[in-house]
Amino acid sequence: MTTFRIATFNAQNLIGPDQEYQRFERYSPEDYAAKRDWMADQVNRMDSDILAFQEIIDPEALREVIAEADARAPHRRPYAEADLAVAPNLADSGPGERRPGLAILSRFGFAGQPVSIQRLDPPLEIPFNHLGGGDAGQYVLNRLTRPILKVRVPVGGHVLTVFNLHLRSRMGEFVRPRGARFSPEVDLSHYDAPGRALGLLRASLRRMAEAWVLRKLVVDELEAGNPVAVLGDLNATPQSATQQIIAGERPFTDYTWLRRHDAKSADDHYSEAEAAAITEAVERVRLHSAERLFIRKSLRDTAYTNAFGGVFESFDAILLSRHFHPDWPGRIGEMTHFGVYNDHITDGTHPEAPGNIRASDHGQIMAHVRLV
Repeated sequence: MTTFRIATFNAQNLIGPDQEYQRFERYSPEDYAAKRDWMADQVNRMDSDILAFQEIIDPEALREVIAEADARAPHRRPYAEADLAVAPNLADSGPGERRPGLAILSRFGFAGQPVSIQRLDPPLEIPFNHLGGGDAGQYVLNRLTRPILKVRVPVGGHVLTVFNLHLRSRMGEFVRPRGARFSPEVDLSHYDAPGRALGLLRASLRRMAEAWVLRKLVVDELEAGNPVAVLGDLNATPQSATQQIIAGERPFTDYTWLRRHDAKSADDHYSEAEAAAITEAVERVRLHSAERLFIRKSLRDTAYTNAFGGVFESFDAILLSRHFHPDWPGRIGEMTHFGVYNDHITDGTHPEAPGNIRASDHGQIMAHVRLV
């Protein structure tokens, strides 16, 4: 019987020392060494077979973390034998304007070449209509904020499609006027509430559009019959529209009470056979939150992976296709345990928060999976 562990780890701006990754922000050699050592210890705590990393600015720094992890745990299976796939960010620029990418570490190697998706060709066009019909404009997305990294991992006689992503954050997205040094909305000494709300709207539109891009990629894999796992920092809670877009809608318990889409009379409902077919069509392309499966197994009510301003939330996710759901007769495996590594997370009031650059502002999560 094959068991494996799959995990996600937001590294929070991983880059080598004395490099300005954001304006005025860099790691001293001491800060970098402490961050490398802390990450290595976290990697060893999880001992995951498939590990997705976000916020990788410098892949060489990640390789140093992996080597340090091996040096600190010589008796476990070394990661030096694992394969590493890296997806740089197309928006990455010079000092002070670095943009992080992604990476996936796999002890099982990869089946085929990893694929990075960031530039959209053709662009994603989302049309809007006025209520009642008529053109109301459109939203066009040409490029994702960060790449989506897709790999295929052979494990236990199966090939698992793994997606790693880091969606647009919930921080406001503001437009800088031509010739200006900064956007007016970032000047908090002249607080612009409507302008900042518009920035939040822009960020939300972009994040949910990026979620749809992933959703289409996921559905393509599921339609081909491939088991799927989605890992990463979604910058959205399990209850959000963003996660619903990625995971798919939940089916109704019974569709026979719904009036048909082409009803000829008030009592023209879907038949039992049609209802069963609709349920299957919805279920076969759904993803299931490992966190929610854990809550169901443990009877706990919550888990969290990040905090800001005293608010604890769960933005990091492992989403699994029904191939790993305990209720599906055709499952190939089942999650047996879910781990949350959030003991370093503060609520913003601790003296070292939110500037604890030696660790990460996200917790790590891991699912243990047993194949049947």
